Amino acid sequence: MKFTGTKQYIATDELQMAVNAAKVLERPLLIKGEPGTGKTMLAEQVAESLGMPLIQWHIKSTTKAHQGLYEYDAVSRLRDSQLGDDKVNDIANYIKKGKLWEAFGSEQQVVLLIDEIDKADIEFPNDLLQELDKMEFFVYETGETIKAQTRPIIIITSNNEKELPDAFLRRCFFHYINFPDRETMKKIVAVHHPDIQAKLLKEALDIFFKVREVPGLKKKPSTSELIDWLKLLVADDIPDEILKGKDPSKAIPPLYGALLKNEQDVHLLEKLAFMIRRENR
Repeated sequence: MKFTGTKQYIATDELQMAVNAAKVLERPLLIKGEPGTGKTMLAEQVAESLGMPLIQWHIKSTTKAHQGLYEYDAVSRLRDSQLGDDKVNDIANYIKKGKLWEAFGSEQQVVLLIDEIDKADIEFPNDLLQELDKMEFFVYETGETIKAQTRPIIIITSNNEKELPDAFLRRCFFHYINFPDRETMKKIVAVHHPDIQAKLLKEALDIFFKVREVPGLKKKPSTSELIDWLKLLVADDIPDEILKGKDPSKAIPPLYGALLKNEQDVHLLEKLAFMIRRENR
């Protein structure tokens, strides 16, 4: 089966090609792109489209690679031994399976999401090279080798917070999700707001893309933030005339808190509005 997108997820031809190429090559798919462009949601929709279970491993700054394999709880075993618990005789009772173990142990092919891999330390990707390459790992405490019964489809996301090692990149199929153009954005909006008025959508998109073009913004509004903003505009019944006015002295759009997420960007737009007012005097 090939991935062709879903009703809930608009995938460009290039993205569909990347997913299917990684599937054929049996290599992890490394997805990069601006925050809010649907990197995490891609894995969810690939799993739904192909009828596979989804296993998600969300990476934090404190996450270590071995946690994806397994963790041995020596403290609990020591405590149970002091209490005379019989289960201490089987060390397997104190091994917690990680997300890779879950994926490798599944009889059915699964989609494994390793989300925001760049949040972990620089050694994290290198520590997973062997396991992702050979689809197996060794459990030292029990002396067993865990080998993937069915090779999972692995999707790895990154927000480019850190550079990933070359050795890791060589083992991946790479795709960068470009920010959607206006026509693609209309299709995405239609999924979330199928009944939105065409005039309101046009004016909202005009403002949205103009805000993104403002030089010096610390954080450009993303696709997910546009969806939230449109939801508020529809819920508050904001008439498109308010957006259509395009008064240059009012650079801050209504309900801007859904689009702008820090005070520096708000101040920047206010400053631009002030400068425009001075020039128009």
